[in-house]
Amino acid sequence: MGDYGDSETKTYGDYLRLHDLLTLQGEEGTVSPDEMHFIIVHQTFELWFKQIITELTEARNILAQVPVPEDDVPRAVDHLSRTTEIFRLMANQWTVLETLTPQGFLAFRDELGTASGFESFQMREFEALLGLEVEDRMFGVDPLMAFRKLAERGEEDQRVLDRLEARIEEDSLYDSLMRWIERTPIMGSQFGDEGDNDVVEGYIRAHLESHRKIGEDALEKMESVGGRGEGAARERLDSANASASSFLIPDGGISRARAGLLFIESYRELPLLTWPRRLIDAFVELEESMAKWRHDHARMVERIIGKRAGTGGTSGVDYLDATARYRIFKDLWEVRTILVKPQDRPELQNAEFYGYNAES
Repeated sequence: MGDYGDSETKTYGDYLRLHDLLTLQGEEGTVSPDEMHFIIVHQTFELWFKQIITELTEARNILAQVPVPEDDVPRAVDHLSRTTEIFRLMANQWTVLETLTPQGFLAFRDELGTASGFESFQMREFEALLGLEVEDRMFGVDPLMAFRKLAERGEEDQRVLDRLEARIEEDSLYDSLMRWIERTPIMGSQFGDEGDNDVVEGYIRAHLESHRKIGEDALEKMESVGGRGEGAARERLDSANASASSFLIPDGGISRARAGLLFIESYRELPLLTWPRRLIDAFVELEESMAKWRHDHARMVERIIGKRAGTGGTSGVDYLDATARYRIFKDLWEVRTILVKPQDRPELQNAEFYGYNAES
């Protein structure tokens, strides 16, 4: 790496290390314009991955604090929002790659050998940082399997493996989020307070009763007008009630984290919950942007190589389509299924605790 001098003599090229950066795509004349295009697009992705890891690490570190300072929550939202915009930008970047024709790609595809996007160690790192579990991957494939084999090649690949293994051992962003949500004051009762368990259980039972009654009312209305399919509707109602109960009371015990999540989503208008619900929205928007990015990746690949197997031996487009269905923040999505109308919510207790009063 060259000597870039001090700040007084540093040029634009020095500051951005352009002299090094622009040598990383291959020598002009030895790489075709199509291959140069392919390399630059993927190198740009990797640069964005580096920024994504930085943003997500900052958000995780904020939420891992106990307690999380209120002024830090907006900063966590900012880190997540920037990451969302990066994924949206990267989704649009696939359209640039789509200017590559199938024949143009086949002309240099052999140069890739067995190289595959699955070997992007930065992608594996930000997935682990987010909290993607092995069992949620297609066929439950261990994402580090390939990197353990690569580590046999030498010190640089071993460092990559060590970094990934260390990241997996850390608390994920999702872990930190749910522990923070678990401490949400519910009906004015704070986590760890005497009697908190009774307050939370009372809230959950009241919500489940309201959820059940809404379904029963809808079924009764259907029966009163002589609608068909009451038996199937009853089965759907019973299934919905069972799902709501198992979500909030998994394995027979109240989940305070899910209760806190339900409380935030149910009483979103409360002033004290403004930033908590904005944080949850930021997580949902992030995952949505990731799913769209993965979906657009699959469509780009299908357009260029059809149903061919991937260079790394994967099933190609079918594998990429499966990754677009990955969900990391499952509880944040599932809670929306069991929400009830505002007028059917359990009556709010200790409204003043949340900065709410009749004049609000």
